[in-house]
Amino acid sequence: MSIIAPVRPTTEPAAGGARTARAKGGRRRRVLLRVVALVVLYVLWEITARVTRNPAFIPAPSAVWHQLIVTSTTHDGVRGYSGHLLIEHLGVSLRRILIGSVIGVAAGLVLGVVMGTVGWIRVVAEPVVTFVRALPPLAYFSLFIIWFGIDETPKLWLLSIAALPPVAVATAAAVYSAPTGLVEAARALGAGRWQIVRDVVLPNALPEIFTGIRLAVGVAYSSVVAAETINGVPGIGGLIRDAQRYSQTDVVVLGLFAIGLSGLLIDALLRTAETRLIPWRGRS
Repeated sequence: MSIIAPVRPTTEPAAGGARTARAKGGRRRRVLLRVVALVVLYVLWEITARVTRNPAFIPAPSAVWHQLIVTSTTHDGVRGYSGHLLIEHLGVSLRRILIGSVIGVAAGLVLGVVMGTVGWIRVVAEPVVTFVRALPPLAYFSLFIIWFGIDETPKLWLLSIAALPPVAVATAAAVYSAPTGLVEAARALGAGRWQIVRDVVLPNALPEIFTGIRLAVGVAYSSVVAAETINGVPGIGGLIRDAQRYSQTDVVVLGLFAIGLSGLLIDALLRTAETRLIPWRGRS
């Protein structure tokens, strides 16, 4: 006589399907909410422009759209703005931001790891990093112009210095607060100091380091107009400064949109890279 145990129907596929459906529903709601918010902002912008009737104060959306077309094409023998198309202005600024961010992030990572692992260096360097982080970019940009002239060098120095402190602070804090148990276990297994840093401390610190990198890129973006104050054309910051001198508010707003939208795109790429490279973030 054989006893056959009853087969219990599993609910895992159904539960997984429900979670997927909820996730898709949540994404749809987020997208819909963002679209509604953009429409509301556009309507408010249009109404405000019509009420003020002062294009030098608040340009209408149609005026900004017209400038987008004008600065992106050649009209009556004039190519874009100051002889360069809008995409060329943006490309030059993004190149400066990329170079400055890479230099600042690399230096911040090295400095942060050293500050987090060597006590006396942390004591000496931490006030200096905090001091630099508190300075507005224009405060030391004039000094760089005196040292390096008005070409590319002072702009890259400005963006690099602006991007360094967020990465250094985030890296130092993450490295310093590495789990003591994991560090002691690695040391008990014979790992050296830098092996522990490479194999234990840095993987644990990567989420905070990535947060610092995102902040650093954001600071570089916010500093690009200051970096291109002097001899910044071509460059989106130079375009904004030049348009401001001639009260071309619609061009200024267009430049702000170009910086903001490209910043959103870069931040989305960094978020994607963070998700791919650090899948364990938020998990114990």
